Amino acid sequence: MNPESNLVDVDVETPAGRCDALLAHAPGRGELPAVILFPDAFGLRPAIRGMATRLAEQGYAVLVPNPFYRVGKSPADGMVFDLQDPADRSRLMALRAPMTHEAVARDVAAFIAFLDAQPFVRKHGKVGVVGYCMGGVLAMQAAAGIPDRIGAGVSFHGGGLATNAPNSPHRLVSKMRAPFYFGIAAGDDEREPEAKSVLADAFAAAGLAATIVVYEGTLHGWCMPDLSERTGRPIYNEPQAERAWRELLAFFRREL
Repeated sequence: MNPESNLVDVDVETPAGRCDALLAHAPGRGELPAVILFPDAFGLRPAIRGMATRLAEQGYAVLVPNPFYRVGKSPADGMVFDLQDPADRSRLMALRAPMTHEAVARDVAAFIAFLDAQPFVRKHGKVGVVGYCMGGVLAMQAAAGIPDRIGAGVSFHGGGLATNAPNSPHRLVSKMRAPFYFGIAAGDDEREPEAKSVLADAFAAAGLAATIVVYEGTLHGWCMPDLSERTGRPIYNEPQAERAWRELLAFFRREL
């Protein structure tokens, strides 16, 4: 535990069951704005604990839910996937299947109620959401599902945010009230160069502000400090991850 912040394991009751989560805050700072941090597919693990603690030290109450709680608690070292393996990709898709727009909205309502009940949280205030990789989808679903509370959204190397699918997250923008910041990996942009334009058009049509930035020289997952070790590929890009961190803080300070 960092001496400047408290990080504890908690359980949050949702309509679908008990969700294991991390809760971090810096004590002695009064009532704090709340942030929900949606991790990538590897879930709750030491790297995510460090990110939650770091954000909490900036003056936020941070809740990090286990995205796969419906099938069990997150392992201490996170989920194990080889995303180059078709079988593991199929397993991940099966785990993600229950995360419909409606289900995520119910989850987020429970997460916000849990945060409102904490004595160090600014009750009924605007809540920020930030998601990494698949967490970017969850951040958009949260903003659309609970628009009266989600006041700012951020996605870094989000996957599948603007596709041709009927349930593509970009089709939810008309239900949102929150401005968004999107940090896109250069590698993702090379594969799907049109996605950023589709996102921009959706936000413009809804009259919402969206900042969309392609991070030069980055691969999908570049913000995660443990992905190079986990995957055996040079994914983590520290200079660009630190740039993303600065942009995240500036955006939340402005919007929350």
